[in-house]
Parts: sequence; C-alpha cells; structure tokens
Amino acid sequence: MIPNSIQNRGTPKTRAVDVTSGDPASARSVFVTAAFASALYLMLPGCEGVPTEGERRAQQNLQTIAAVYRPQHQRPPLPQLQSSDSLSTFLQFAILNQPRVEAAYYDWAATVRRITVARSLPDPEFRFEMDISGIVSSVMPGAMAEFPGFGKLEAAANVVTAESQAKYFVFESSVLQAAFAVKKAYYQQHFLDARIAINQQTLRLLANLEKVARAQHEAGKATLQDVLRVQIEHDRIVTTISNLKDSRNVLLAQFKAALGLKEADPTPPVPAKFESTPLDVTSDRLMAFALARNPRLKSMEAEVHRADAEIRVAQKAQVPDISAGIKADAITWPFIFRPELRVTLPVWRDKIKAQIEGAEAGKRAAAARLSAEEIALVVEFVEKLYLVREAGRNLALFNERLLPKSRQSLEVAQSAYVGGQLEFVNVIDAQRSLLDFSLSAVEARVQRELALAELSLLILGTPPAGAPVLPSDAADRTRGNP
Repeated sequence: MIPNSIQNRGTPKTRAVDVTSGDPASARSVFVTAAFASALYLMLPGCEGVPTEGERRAQQNLQTIAAVYRPQHQRPPLPQLQSSDSLSTFLQFAILNQPRVEAAYYDWAATVRRITVARSLPDPEFRFEMDISGIVSSVMPGAMAEFPGFGKLEAAANVVTAESQAKYFVFESSVLQAAFAVKKAYYQQHFLDARIAINQQTLRLLANLEKVARAQHEAGKATLQDVLRVQIEHDRIVTTISNLKDSRNVLLAQFKAALGLKEADPTPPVPAKFESTPLDVTSDRLMAFALARNPRLKSMEAEVHRADAEIRVAQKAQVPDISAGIKADAITWPFIFRPELRVTLPVWRDKIKAQIEGAEAGKRAAAARLSAEEIALVVEFVEKLYLVREAGRNLALFNERLLPKSRQSLEVAQSAYVGGQLEFVNVIDAQRSLLDFSLSAVEARVQRELALAELSLLILGTPPAGAPVLPSDAADRTRGNP
C-alpha cells in the first residue's frame, strides 16, 4: 500500500472557492489575474515590429517631402506676392497653398503609414475564463497571439508599398497640374492685355481714318458713307474692347483659384514680366524622357507592381496561420498551465485558386491600362509638339511677312484714297486685315506658350524649381522589393 502522502505528492491542490468569503485562494486568484493583466498592459504596448526595406524608403521619402511641403503638419510661410515677382514665386505659392495638392499629399502620407499596419502582427489578446457552478471552481487568465503564415505580412506590406508609390505620383501630378493652372491663367492674362492693346491701336487708327474721310467729304471727293463706315468700325471695336476688359474678371478669378485662394481673399497681382517656358522642342530625347518620367505613367506602373504583390499575397493563402497562447489556473497551487495552439487548415483549394487567378487578372488589367496610357501619351505628345511647331511657324509668318505687308498695304490704300485713286472700302478692308493678322499673331503666341507649358509640366513631368517632389531615381526606389 502506498501512503497517502506519497499518492498526493506532486498533485495540485484544487478546491472550490467562494469569492465572497475572503478565502486566501480567492484573494490569490484575484491578485494573480490582476498582476497578469497589468503586466501585459505595461509590456506589450512597447513592442515594435521590424520595418521592411520598402517601408523604410517610403518613410524616408515622406520625411523629405514633409520637411519642405508640410513641416510639423503646418503650411510653411507663403511668399508675399508682388507684381514684380517672378513667375516661379507664384508657382511656389500655388503649390504650397492649393488644396488639391494638399489632399493628394495626405493621401500619400496615409498610405505610407498603412505599410506599418500591413506588416505588423495582429494584436495579442488577453483572455480570462472562470468555471462557476454556484461557486468559483477555476479562474484562468491567459494570453493568445496570432502569427500569420511565413511571408504573409511581408507580402501584404509590399502591396501597400506599391500603392503608396502610386499615391506619390498622384501627388506629383497634382503639383504639376497646379503649376500648369497658374501658367495657363498667367499667359491668358498677358495675351488678353495684348488683345486690348491691339484693339486700342486700331481705335487710334480709325480716328485718323475718320479725319481723312471727313476731309475728303468736305472737299467733295467722298460721300458721307465713308465717314459712316469708319464710325461703324469704331463702334464695333469699342464694344470688343469692353468685352475683353470684362473678361479680365473671369481670368483673374481663374488665376486666383489656381493660386488656391478663396473668394474672401484679396485679388492677387499678376506678374508684370512675361516669362516663356524654356523647352528645346527639337530634341530627339523628349519622347523617351516623357515615357520615363511622366507621373501618370509612373503611377500606373506602380499599380502593376501592386497587382504583382497581390498575386504573392494570394499565393500565401496556402500557408497556414498559427495562434498560440497560454492560460493559468489561479486557484490551484501550484498553478496549472494550459498551453493552446491553433493552426488554420487552408483546405479550400478552389478558393485559393480563385484568389490567385483573380490577382493575376488584376495584374493583366493594370498592365493593359499602362500600355493604353503609354499609347495615349505618345499621341498627346505628338499633338502638343505639333501645336508648338505650328504656332511657331504661324507666329513667324505673321511677324515676319504678313504684318509688315499688311501695314504697308494700309498705308498704300490710305494714300491712294486721299489721291482719289481708291474707294474707302478698300481702306477699311486693309485696316481689318491688319487687325486680324495682329490678333492672329497673339493667338499663335497663346497656343505656343500653353502647348509648351503642357509639354513641360504634364507630359514630360518636369517640376518647377523648388517644387516639393522627389528626384526621379528616389521616386523610382520608393517601391522597394515587392
């Protein structure tokens, strides 16, 4: 026979506890549970995961842009705009102040922060169980942690990393679009003033012609009809000038909006000095540069990498997830520990196959959109380059040939009219030709400058000086290694 002392040796002493009785075992269980929960609360929030290479690069790039664009999440001081300032000062103002640029920036920043979330382990759980049957028979505090299958977190992080790269290029596109909006309104303002000046010169010319027509009429060499023709033309030009001046309010509103100013803000000045967009349109490397640097293409390229990373996430669905934990019975002495292990069983092969094939289809769609955008960019590039060259040829035609000949033709017609060799209608026709050619020359300049600005900013993706964008090689490395 084995003595009871030997039989009971090593066997935990377990008994029911009345938690209202002040029993020492009850107090111990409460103390152990509270201590266990407090330890988890104090220790676990200090844990940090290991960032991926793409995450580190994305955060570094975000810090680089934030230091210039939104230091401490605050807009840096804006320059005080003066009409004597250069166009670059206005571009800088617009980029820092335009709400659309700010929205795109924070969309990108939010996606960069999501990389950390995607690669982090799920939060551990504190668990507490009690067996109660009239009285408490067991008190079990514990902890449980989930561990996704090997490579799943990295694959998920790579998806968000590629998404953050796409969002960055959306931000860069918004910077370029803000600059283009300012340039467009700026050029239209300057050429509006040129149109008004041309029409005012025409008014002065008509005033001289009216004097000539009246003199001819008084001398009996012409009829009153010649004077009326001049007055009709004069009234038409006066109305045109009024319409042009009235349209200045529209262009000022567009310029104000391009700078990101609200309706209550004072109307900004317009740069007094005219600045053209420097661009060598004869370079054979422009198309290659556009395909390599255009932010719309870079964003779509990042979407292809994102789709590729999603394929890897889908493939990782075949890897089981593990959950592990431990519980301790706080009533028994010595404590009874209960380890717990859970493993998912990815047995639904048709589901996994569908996930992989869906991700592969998404990649093919992203690649097709990228190809379509490349084709569209080539067409757009050729169209804008044609507009620049066409406008240049037209401008040279007007300035070098048509305008000088038109001025000469008007002088000849006016002299012939005074000499009674030509009817006044020919003088008016010559005057209208000079006005039309002058305005056409202005239109050619508008077309050329807008096409140059669009080529440089929106197609070639060339940022203005001081713009808060990454160098081309740094932006390309944002993707990491999905």
